Amino acid sequence: MKYKSRLRSRISNLKDQKNPDLRRNVLCGNISCERIANMTAEEMASAELKEIRKALTKESIREHQLSKVGGTETDMFVCGKCKSKSCTYTQVQTRSADEPMTTFVMCNQCGNRWK
Repeated sequence: MKYKSRLRSRISNLKDQKNPDLRRNVLCGNISCERIANMTAEEMASAELKEIRKALTKESIREHQLSKVGGTETDMFVCGKCKSKSCTYTQVQTRSADEPMTTFVMCNQCGNRWK
């Protein structure tokens, strides 16, 4: 079954009207038969599709990182790594109620985190 799906993938990518470079490279001999047999879907993708995937990956990473960043922006703390004062901090009660709150700080420039 794996063989059939890989073969369908190769045929589909070679017939794709939006990916003439792959077809041309195979016909001219720039890509060998052995090479196309072992190529991944990402390697066979057109330049346009590669750009779309790259943009989606960047957007996904940005959204994931933004969801983790909560707190208050301040210039009260100095990052020990990049010496920037652009930081975000949150305070959480990690110990018993009679002890002070723990302050978690994250640098907005380099992403360094500390307590």
